Parts: sequence; structure tokens; C-alpha cells
Amino acid sequence: MNNNQEDPKFKKVVDAAEGLSLGISMVVAVLIGVGIGLGLQKLTGANWTLWIGVFIGVGAAALNVYKAYEKQKKSLDELANDPKYQYKKEQQAKYGNEDENDRY
Repeated sequence: MNNNQEDPKFKKVVDAAEGLSLGISMVVAVLIGVGIGLGLQKLTGANWTLWIGVFIGVGAAALNVYKAYEKQKKSLDELANDPKYQYKKEQQAKYGNEDENDRY
């Protein structure tokens, strides 16, 4: 079989796994943070140290979301500069930002 026919199939699987990994990484980050908090609580005996771990976990999860956002934004910026879509940009500049369906 030709490799060109198989590439889109694998690309969909990789994209789906990438989206799933963001959700999993958020949950794991919070769980690791809670684990750190529980460890600090057992080490120090202070109950409030659990919250330090929770905040570390939530911060790590937010950082994961930010990194995924930046990666997606970079990908879309590269797509915006793709020559295949330059015709659409020129058309929008000429006619404004209205859709073809809005004109009629």
C-alpha cells in the first residue's frame, strides 16, 4: 500500500492522542501536587502544607494548558502564512470580511 494513503489515518490518531494527553496531564499534575502536599503534611505535621501541594499541582496544570495553547497558536500562525490560503486573504482585503453568503 502507498504511504501517502496511510499518513492521514495515522495523523488523526496522533492528533487525538495529543488532545487526550492534555487532559491526562492536567489530572496527573494536580494529583502529583496533592501527593507533594500530603508528603509535606506528613513531614511537617502542619495541615496547611497540603494546600501548598494543591496550588503547585493547579499551577502545573495551568502551565500545561498554556503550553498547549502556544503550540496550537504557532501551528495556526504557520497555516495563516501558507500560500494556499493567500487567495482567501486577498479576497477578504478586496471585499471586506463578509462571507460570500452574506452578500445576497
